[in-house]
Amino acid sequence: MGSSEEARVRLPQLRLDELLEELQARLDAARGTRDRVHSLLEAVLSVGRELDLEQALHSIVEAAAALVDAEYAALGVIGPDGRRLSAFHTVGVSDEQIARIGPYPEGHGILGELIRHPEPLRLAKICEHPASYGFPAHHPPMNTFLGVPIRVRDHVFGNLYLTEKRGGAQFDEEDVSVTLTLAVAAGVAIDNARLYEESRLRERWLRANAEITHSLMSGSDRTEVLGLIAERAGEITQSALAAVALPMEDTGALAVEIAVGMDAEAHRGLVLPMDSSLMGLAFSRASSVSSADVGQDDRISLEPPRFDGLGPAVAVPIGTGSAGPRGVVLLARKSGRPAFSATETEPLKAFAGQAALAMELAERRADAEEVAVLKDRDRIARDLHDLAIQRLFATGMTLQSAGRFIEHEEAAERVVRAVDDLDETIKIIRSTIFGLRTREGAGEAGLRARAVRVVGEAAPVLGFAPSVRMEGLLDTDVPKEIADHMVAVLSEALTNIARHAHADRADVLLATDGRQVRLSVTDNGTGIPDDGRRSGLRNMAERAEQLGGRLELGSPQGGGTTLTWCVPARKP
Repeated sequence: MGSSEEARVRLPQLRLDELLEELQARLDAARGTRDRVHSLLEAVLSVGRELDLEQALHSIVEAAAALVDAEYAALGVIGPDGRRLSAFHTVGVSDEQIARIGPYPEGHGILGELIRHPEPLRLAKICEHPASYGFPAHHPPMNTFLGVPIRVRDHVFGNLYLTEKRGGAQFDEEDVSVTLTLAVAAGVAIDNARLYEESRLRERWLRANAEITHSLMSGSDRTEVLGLIAERAGEITQSALAAVALPMEDTGALAVEIAVGMDAEAHRGLVLPMDSSLMGLAFSRASSVSSADVGQDDRISLEPPRFDGLGPAVAVPIGTGSAGPRGVVLLARKSGRPAFSATETEPLKAFAGQAALAMELAERRADAEEVAVLKDRDRIARDLHDLAIQRLFATGMTLQSAGRFIEHEEAAERVVRAVDDLDETIKIIRSTIFGLRTREGAGEAGLRARAVRVVGEAAPVLGFAPSVRMEGLLDTDVPKEIADHMVAVLSEALTNIARHAHADRADVLLATDGRQVRLSVTDNGTGIPDDGRRSGLRNMAERAEQLGGRLELGSPQGGGTTLTWCVPARKP
């Protein structure tokens, strides 16, 4: 009897303990849910406060990892093509680990599955999914996975990737729900950050336009203004290289006038064809041309090498009016950086258009000033002819008539000399008048255009197009006689390469610093044989000696020949 009585007493006690335990579990769950909702609200508020896009993306990744207790988290930004990732923001992996793993993923495997099918994806083991094909070397092991898309205005901006829930647990439906809620808030935050960034970008472009317009209108040198255009465009777009090329008259080619940034020396002075360079294509098409990786682009000549370490690039024409482009701006970022988006390219086009307008206004002002100068010169010439010469001529006639009445022989001789001096003065004034009314060298092609023409004519014979670089004021600092010799030497040098060198590459450099003029032609051929004919080289050497200069021959590293023809900029 006693034992059954004790059992009846113990049974309600056990049921009460079970009820208390269940109540405690539900209280803990409610408290956990409350804490999680509180954490979610904090995360939403934290993400929404960020206006800097990069910082906002990083905050989203950190918040997602904390909410679902994931060891690793990442946010992949989908590129313009909609198939690959253009940026990757991570949490949980150190910089040393990232360096050992290698380049960021582009969106293959499980990451690509979420790009192709932008719906929540939860996995107990990543390796069991058909789209998985493993991890690169040095990648930390990952099993559990949760991925959700982030939409910005009904457009998939990117995806949140979460792996390795702490404690060995699996991601559950509640984790999916919380992450989807964060993704919605992230979409709003990203949209706000992008709008803020675009407004700041527009403001910077407007300031740059105002600065360039003011510089041009205040009479700054064209080279200085072009440098300002390149610098401001490079700064605003965070480019490693910025270059400006202008068309060379009567050559069908562009010359890179300005280059600033990474390996700028390799670009400055280059002469670029219209059909094998981004800048040439942008100019000939009068529209922007972009490249995902300028170092691997088939549209760009490999020689001379000039894009090492650079990746995304865009070339935008300066002005696209009825008269056509006035030049081209090239911008290139370091390899691995995001490609140029439409939101960046459109303001760049407007900036280039404003720069073209400012350049045209400055040229019109310069033309007006030149017309005023020419009119003034005509007036001076007319006054000299109508007033000064006539009076001098009359004075000479008077002295000549008076000389007949002078009996003193020495005085008569002095009068005759004075008449002769007046006659000589009249000749000098007439020569001056002729100089004022004649523009020296009008209609003649400059050295730059002539050199490009010679290289273009030699290309079919060579079987390849030599690279050309020009430095200094070749058209203004090099006299015509020296320019004639220089063009002849260039033609002879390229002909020799075609006949004897068996080369598949040649580099041409024309340069002047105002004191010396230098022509350098380098090829990768067989070199100059000891028993070969030297008549062509003798002619080039004689031309140099005639102008007080010299001809030098050398062998570059790797074989071939370097011909250097150097003379003073002024004939001795």
